[in-house]
Amino acid sequence: MSASRRSGTTDELGPDEPERDGADLLAALLDGMDAALCAFDADGVVTHWNREAERILGWTAAEAVGRHGFAGWAVRTADAEEVGNRLLSAMQAPGRQVHEFALLTKEGGRVLVRTQSAAVPGPDGKPAGVYCAFSEVHAQIDLERSIALSEALFDDASWGVVLVDADLRPAVVNAHAARALGSGRTALLGRPLGELLAQGVEELESALTHVLAEGAPPAPAEMWVTLRTAEGDQRRCWRSGFLRLASPLAEEPVPLGVAWLFQDVTESKQTEQEAALLRFRTNQLHRAARAAAECEDPAEAASVHLDFALAGFADHALIDRVAGGSVADGEGPVRLVRGAATPSGAPGPSLPAGRAGLPVRYAEGHPAFQCVERIGSVRASAGVSDPERARDWAVARQWPADAVHALCVVLRSRGRTLGVVTFLRGASRTQFERFDATYAEDVAVRIAAALDLAAVLEQG
Repeated sequence: MSASRRSGTTDELGPDEPERDGADLLAALLDGMDAALCAFDADGVVTHWNREAERILGWTAAEAVGRHGFAGWAVRTADAEEVGNRLLSAMQAPGRQVHEFALLTKEGGRVLVRTQSAAVPGPDGKPAGVYCAFSEVHAQIDLERSIALSEALFDDASWGVVLVDADLRPAVVNAHAARALGSGRTALLGRPLGELLAQGVEELESALTHVLAEGAPPAPAEMWVTLRTAEGDQRRCWRSGFLRLASPLAEEPVPLGVAWLFQDVTESKQTEQEAALLRFRTNQLHRAARAAAECEDPAEAASVHLDFALAGFADHALIDRVAGGSVADGEGPVRLVRGAATPSGAPGPSLPAGRAGLPVRYAEGHPAFQCVERIGSVRASAGVSDPERARDWAVARQWPADAVHALCVVLRSRGRTLGVVTFLRGASRTQFERFDATYAEDVAVRIAAALDLAAVLEQG
């Protein structure tokens, strides 16, 4: 039995020998094609079945030709009617009809195929059957899914996707990543990452180099970077994942680059950091209160509160007391004398300033005086990047030379101003924020209570 149905010396093409030779030629042509081919007559009986169809499904031409449709052998019984109707519907429809369904192999496996079927006209022009070509579509569907996934990632994804080449330069950027990086998708292509990031580029490039050499890390990494934007530098935290890309066409893995996927988690990380900082500061206040309770001298207790407050908060601290012990609101200009100070050259406990009571030579408008006048906190910063100018700014205010940020908080007790506590930070720290002022005011309450008690004991 060939790829065509025969009966004795006569086939459907005609009884004479030349036409049988034509049928043999047709069968040979069908068998030589890469696509699986079959045909049905008007009653749905299989009339042709080529070798590619045999290869895909395992049924030989002898087993397939002459069967009525696919029912009972090439499709599940539950699907037979639907599949038969869809195939034979091509006789009533113009052009080719495309369908996808599962066929059964001779061993009982299922194969997903895509069919293209068309009507075969008879001598009278009416449909005499259906011609059907089919092929496995697993590979094509996988390709289509990959393309669809790529398009979704680069158009609709809610996280950034950047394909970085082997030179660590962006080759493809999706819309979300372009917005996060503050530029257009095409404007980012081929640019060094150092042009996009003011800080954090070394860590990012190190991660990309590691992935190129060793493969993807086992877990996402959180990276803090400073992003250059038209509005100025912005500090961001990106939770990043990395995938090494290798060519599927090469026998040996050839790295094409790295897929860098990231999400902006700045707000959540800042919330976590603030919560952790709040817990730490609360613990510091509690520990300071316990340590101060063991001090016999209230002035020493004030220094203990200052020392505990410095941890993780500032580099230096000063306590300036009002000359005479205290001043009521509205009593006019005040003089400040140094009460205690942390060492400016090396770490250590706060040191009392002695009992000489000499006024601190603060200039008019000094942040400490502003703090007393406003009865509130005052923040100040050098506001310059030049180290020499920053040093001059600190020295002019009688502060340690490495101070660039200051926070002055008034010391108040029983409606009177007792002095000012000043916290100072160096260039390696950020400037004081409102969140810091709240903590400093809590510390100031405890220092003021200790200083007030010390003054009462001195007068008594």
